[in-house]
Amino acid sequence: MRLLIAAVFAGLAFNPAAAQELGNGKAEYMNSCAVCHGPEGKGDGPLGDELLKRPADLTRLSRRNGGEFPYWRVFAVIDGRAMVPAHGERDMPVWGRQFLPGDVKKYGPNAGEIVTRERIHDLAGYVETLQQ
Repeated sequence: MRLLIAAVFAGLAFNPAAAQELGNGKAEYMNSCAVCHGPEGKGDGPLGDELLKRPADLTRLSRRNGGEFPYWRVFAVIDGRAMVPAHGERDMPVWGRQFLPGDVKKYGPNAGEIVTRERIHDLAGYVETLQQ
């Protein structure tokens, strides 16, 4: 498995398109999140009115968490695969499940999981840059 991981990341170093795909949290956000959370993360995306509950204002997560960005909570919510269903329904897609099939198809089962997690890290990192 270590060889597979090393091969994936070595391949990314020589494949600028794949490296850009993995390293672009803003593009991922605009493609996957902005339609509900809005381009600036304020919860005012065009589909927000269609949901039962308005999307969160992502620019205030640090403020609501005592001035510290709750990185791992944001990561867990975006990924969604480990969230407890007893906490209610969620309108937000479970991005870990959404991303994984395509990543597995493109990179294989083990590397696909790594790529999916990296995409979620990129998203969480981008959301951190939205803090006001």
